[in-house]
Amino acid sequence: MSVDNSPSTIDAYIAGFPEHVQAILREIRRLIGEVAPAAQEAIKYRIPTFVLGGNLVHFAAFDKHIGFYPTPSAMEHFKADLSPYKSAKGSVQFPLDAPIPYELIRRIVRFRVEEVTARPKRKGGKRAG
Repeated sequence: MSVDNSPSTIDAYIAGFPEHVQAILREIRRLIGEVAPAAQEAIKYRIPTFVLGGNLVHFAAFDKHIGFYPTPSAMEHFKADLSPYKSAKGSVQFPLDAPIPYELIRRIVRFRVEEVTARPKRKGGKRAG
């Protein structure tokens, strides 16, 4: 039997990192909450997640970068802005040895809020998509 040492809250997740990384994670959390005040906080896939009619965005800390996961649609929409960063279909890496682009994160979260709130609702009250 294995023991799951995953944090159950975003506070617990953030507390597991060095202070300089904690400061970055707290700022990302704060700005997401500011842009998406109706979103709920959760831990999904063992990382901080904001949920608004489904997963809005995820973020995580690693040894050398902050991972930000805004979905493939947001990655495509902000392709030019994200071009300086290592990225994949639904994720981007912001290096810890460079300034974190908080204003870009804010714009991406705003896009995601608009995207999820514009979706028609399916039967049962959940949004499609």
